[in-house]
Amino acid sequence: MVKKSAIGLFFHPDMLLYTIILFLVEFVRGAALFSFLPIYGEHSLGLSLDVIGAAITAHYLTDTGLKLAIGYLLDRLSVRTIISVGCLLSLIGITAMQYADAAWIFITAAAIYGIGISPIWIVCLTKIREDQRATQMGVLYTIWLVGLGTGPVVTNLLLDYDASLTYWVLVAVSLTSWLLSLLITGGRSIHLDVVPFRKQLSILGSRLKEMKLLLPGMVLQTLSAGMLLPILPSFAVNDLGMSATHYSMLLLIGGGCTIIGLIPMGKLSDAYGKKWFLVIGFLCFGAILFALTFTPPISLAFFWASVLGISYAAVLPAWNALLAAYVPPGQQGLGWGVLSTVEGIGGMIGPIIGGVLATSFSQSSVIALAGLLFILISLFYIFFPFRIFRGEGSKA
Repeated sequence: MVKKSAIGLFFHPDMLLYTIILFLVEFVRGAALFSFLPIYGEHSLGLSLDVIGAAITAHYLTDTGLKLAIGYLLDRLSVRTIISVGCLLSLIGITAMQYADAAWIFITAAAIYGIGISPIWIVCLTKIREDQRATQMGVLYTIWLVGLGTGPVVTNLLLDYDASLTYWVLVAVSLTSWLLSLLITGGRSIHLDVVPFRKQLSILGSRLKEMKLLLPGMVLQTLSAGMLLPILPSFAVNDLGMSATHYSMLLLIGGGCTIIGLIPMGKLSDAYGKKWFLVIGFLCFGAILFALTFTPPISLAFFWASVLGISYAAVLPAWNALLAAYVPPGQQGLGWGVLSTVEGIGGMIGPIIGGVLATSFSQSSVIALAGLLFILISLFYIFFPFRIFRGEGSKA
């Protein structure tokens, strides 16, 4: 029954179109954040790591800041309108990169691109069924990660050949996602009860109060990951001695292990609860990041990447299933918008912190600090009272 439910959801014609658009949008996002912005910005435009960090922060600032508004609009306007406008803005942002010969243009283009990211992801979240949420989250994250992972791999290979070609590939993919968004049928994301906006905010406020102990972890997780974005390509080349091809393989191994592990980990999380998936997953994150600062040989770095991928697969479905308990029925667009906004605060400030620290100290110091934060998060979840959360019960 579980498999039938998941297949029925993700191969329904409407959901299939949503996930294709999600794949294309995340392909460009992964290419931009993990490869194009850091590598093109540093080597082709001569920008410093703190400027690159500021551009990635600007991307997350507009992405995160608009999640609340987009969630509210999705409860009221057609899905096609919201997603097509978002994809168009993403296309404009990527196209503007051709003219980013000054730092402020580079940052502004990244910010405009960030505006268009939120809608498709929130729409997909509203389509998830409640009875097998962690399992179906695993399927959705598999589609998401295939796009997010293949983007930087393809981009790294193309950047070695021709930076201009890489740019036009990203523009073409963005254009395709926008054209596909015009095929979405009209209508709202889900059938919703008409509830005044103030009442919706009141409901969400009460849910946030219930999960107030979880809020610090939400911010620290994305902050730690965000710190790594501006410096990962340079760290791989300068500290680990990797070529662009090696870096592509590193991302491919880590992403592949995540994709393979997501659905099984989602099912296990449904069966046994969330706590130890979060504890062990974040502990592995921190320990492996520390290990990378000792400049291991490339073969060992590939092994650590595979362990990181499996750890990420353990964390994602458990974490999002836990958050889903606090999305009010009937206001899923708004609910996921608010929670994604809170979760994205760390993503907004992490890249600029990572860029500034790398410029002032070293790239390895950023890796070490992120590792320490992940270990602290793991310790936090060991003592966190999961049993107070609905749906955890004896499985916590």
